[in-house]
Amino acid sequence: MNLGIESEKLEFKKSTSELNEGVISLSAMLNKHGEGTVYFGVKNNGDIIGQKDLNEGTLRDVSRKIAEGIKPQIISNIALELIEDKKIIKVYAKGNNVPYSAFGKYYSRSFDEDKQLSPEMLKALINREGEPDYIINKLSVNQDLTFKVLKGLYIANDVKINNEKFEENLGLKTSDNKYNFMAELLADNNDISIKVVTFAGKDKSVMLKRTEYGGKCLLVSVNNVLEYMESINETKVKVGGIKRIEEKYFDFSSFKEAWLNACIHTKWSEEIPPVVYIYDDRIEIVSNGGLPSALTREDFFAGVSKPINKKLIKIFGDLDYIDQTGHGIPLIVKKYGKKAFYISEHTIIVTIPLNKELLENVENKNAYNDLNESEVKVLSILKNDSNCKISDLARMTDYSESYINKILRYLKEKNYIKRIGANKNGYWSVCG
Repeated sequence: MNLGIESEKLEFKKSTSELNEGVISLSAMLNKHGEGTVYFGVKNNGDIIGQKDLNEGTLRDVSRKIAEGIKPQIISNIALELIEDKKIIKVYAKGNNVPYSAFGKYYSRSFDEDKQLSPEMLKALINREGEPDYIINKLSVNQDLTFKVLKGLYIANDVKINNEKFEENLGLKTSDNKYNFMAELLADNNDISIKVVTFAGKDKSVMLKRTEYGGKCLLVSVNNVLEYMESINETKVKVGGIKRIEEKYFDFSSFKEAWLNACIHTKWSEEIPPVVYIYDDRIEIVSNGGLPSALTREDFFAGVSKPINKKLIKIFGDLDYIDQTGHGIPLIVKKYGKKAFYISEHTIIVTIPLNKELLENVENKNAYNDLNESEVKVLSILKNDSNCKISDLARMTDYSESYINKILRYLKEKNYIKRIGANKNGYWSVCG
């Protein structure tokens, strides 16, 4: 029996000794047409010769090789078929997460041949398809999800919704009607952690405070962070002549753009949420994933968008969280220059400097000339958390408890701190 001729969606291999070549053909067909079939036990001309020594272990080997070789991973249908007493293996795969690589290289199909893609051809392929929207294809571990908050946000913004098709219309389910990872992000409850972390000083050696805003609908968590950052953005008033000038610790508009960009463009499929770090001299907004594959640095700074999470961005736009004009990055560049951005293959960090003049005034006001670095660290922690225990101070500073006790005695002698109440239930009062 003859199965016909090879094509851009069909490939024949004589046996699984050509398994690597078969995996390459499968990836090439996925890149070209989004689906493809490879037969093992069939000559190039379509004649069935059968696969010798075929057993369940052979099928497992085929499955393992496909899982190891093709990235992002695919789920393939692998079947053993018997045609005219001859056993052959049929492998069919379908996927839309273009581009697919095979053993670290990229291929596309040209009639019955697999052509390795040059960097230019790969870029053209990605530009044509756009960045894969992984979070709508990735399954949520939790399938018991509700969306009361999300529906409420739509109603509050006067956006009409269809209750029966709400989840379908927003793309919260996969093709097999299961909740995807985007649904988990937007659900009323989830395990996604959004953090704002404050440090004492200009590095991460001493953490003062960590605030969690996750565990709920991403849109609410995102807004909670914005509200918190706006609340700590203190104002200084300058009076000169008839003018009254207000200055802030940082440019909130720049922070807002950086934070929203981090939340909608991070590679959520890797389940690493963006985070905000606050230091004495700057704020850092850190997002995971680097630039999208099809986006150059020049395009990025010009405000060109090649979104990773297209469906998520649409929802943010529907609810007026973003205006989708692409002005956010240029706004930050205009304010702080390109040096505000650190871009690597896996990370983007946006640095928002704090107002130097305000900082200098605060530093001068709180200049502890008679304290050493260790004493200043402990005092800074107590100013932020008056209930801090000696064991907590030791953990946060890496000092011994005996050294912490010595520091506390000195701070009390110098009237920097007072102990209010009993040792067990009292608290620290920072003077001045």
